[in-house]
Amino acid sequence: MLASGSKGNSTVVASSRTRILLDAGLSCRELMKRMAVAGEDPAQLDAILITHEHQDHVHGLGVLARRLRIPVFITEPTHRAWVRMLTPRTTITYTQWLEQRKVENDKATAGPSTTLGMTSEEADSSATALLRNDKVVAGNDKVVGDESPDLTEASLESVSAEAEDEDAPTEKAAKTPLTHLPAIEFFRAGSNFSIGDIAISSFTIPHDAADPCGFVFEAEGIRIGIATDLGYIPTNVKQALRRCDVMMLESNHDLEMLRDGPYPWAVKQRVMSRVGHLSNNAAANFLADEYDGGAAYVVLAHLSESNNLPALARVSAEQALAERMNLLGNQLRLAEQSVPLEAICL
Repeated sequence: MLASGSKGNSTVVASSRTRILLDAGLSCRELMKRMAVAGEDPAQLDAILITHEHQDHVHGLGVLARRLRIPVFITEPTHRAWVRMLTPRTTITYTQWLEQRKVENDKATAGPSTTLGMTSEEADSSATALLRNDKVVAGNDKVVGDESPDLTEASLESVSAEAEDEDAPTEKAAKTPLTHLPAIEFFRAGSNFSIGDIAISSFTIPHDAADPCGFVFEAEGIRIGIATDLGYIPTNVKQALRRCDVMMLESNHDLEMLRDGPYPWAVKQRVMSRVGHLSNNAAANFLADEYDGGAAYVVLAHLSESNNLPALARVSAEQALAERMNLLGNQLRLAEQSVPLEAICL
């Protein structure tokens, strides 16, 4: 795991012949640095696989995919949401929009011989296009930026986003659309597919994204299950995580820290909702009651820096695994935000 948390998530999953980057939530430059620290060669990556479109999972996607010229595996709804997120939109006040609409109407009533040669139908079409393409801001003429439709934890914890041209691109690169990917492979959530010799089973997870997925990777007799960014653990996720040799599970927040923390109440509700993030208690309940106990390694991931402490997450999980901890299995690891986790090799 190169990084795990609200500021960025990325993991390398590899067999002896195939290497996959799961999510690209850090900048391209930082991902390269983390891979070097972890002893991974970016040039050896075969593909990038995306769980969902939130910024802490796709921040460096476009730049990295273009630099390495490798395919991106993603669902169509997630790809559309990512494209919308990167597509510039004009922001105007409601008064400005009314004034522009009035100008268009005046041109329309002037007939086809206006200075711009617009017919009334063309003027109406233009006004309609303006309404559809511009973000209209209601209120007292205050212009605000286009906000993401989902108020994620990352929007409160993340550092300032780095520019797309972070590595001083050439003039040709500067003209490349932010949404351009060298190759795209679409898959359906819940389907099975392969990248190289790694068989991948995808499963839908409950999160407030367009089409969020978790995955089980299988190669050479080893199964790795990854389920983060989910508000609760439904039956399909419980079934997917059975018989895993490595299981990565979200343990995002301590409920009391979240309730007493700095977030606005609306964000707290979102994090605690059934499409938010998994708490320490929820993760522990799964480990105690539903987990089959077969993994050699259990990794706790996506810990909040504002609403959790590594010690709290660890104690909660260790208590749940108390009767299953042994020298041969269920070794507990905590993924970190700032440094890569030591590689797990089976």
